[in-house]
Amino acid sequence: MSKTLVAFFSASGVTKRAAEKLADAICADLYEIRPAVPYTRADLNWQDKLSRSSVEMKNPSSRPELADTDANIAAYDRIFLGFPIWWYTAPTIIRTFLESYDFTGKTIVLFATSGGSGLGRTAEELASSCPGAVLKEGRLLNGNLSKDILKQWAEKF
Repeated sequence: MSKTLVAFFSASGVTKRAAEKLADAICADLYEIRPAVPYTRADLNWQDKLSRSSVEMKNPSSRPELADTDANIAAYDRIFLGFPIWWYTAPTIIRTFLESYDFTGKTIVLFATSGGSGLGRTAEELASSCPGAVLKEGRLLNGNLSKDILKQWAEKF
């Protein structure tokens, strides 16, 4: 039987709630990807071109530092990786996370929360950050999805 991890980054708490529900529905372990410097409300102001998140997302080489790198990735076969959609893709801290571990032979299933866009080309864009992994495009986990719906979706992977 494969061991499953739900890893997530959440700036405002929305993705955290989705990740907790998913982990509960599929009896998976949970790991929070945390930035070394937490994001403030001002940092997340997408309307401010000089806000931290805006600056990071405009720079393809941006890799915000992680608070820790103690996820035991080697113990898992399948990782559901969640994040909010920022500027139509994953926040750059997701690349930091993926590049901090060896995901060779792992299946990574993406999920996201978003107020206005889908996953787009996120899986394609993140593939270079996790060579050797099987990266699967998942779905948006917006709203109040039931445990049964989450379980049925996760079983596809």
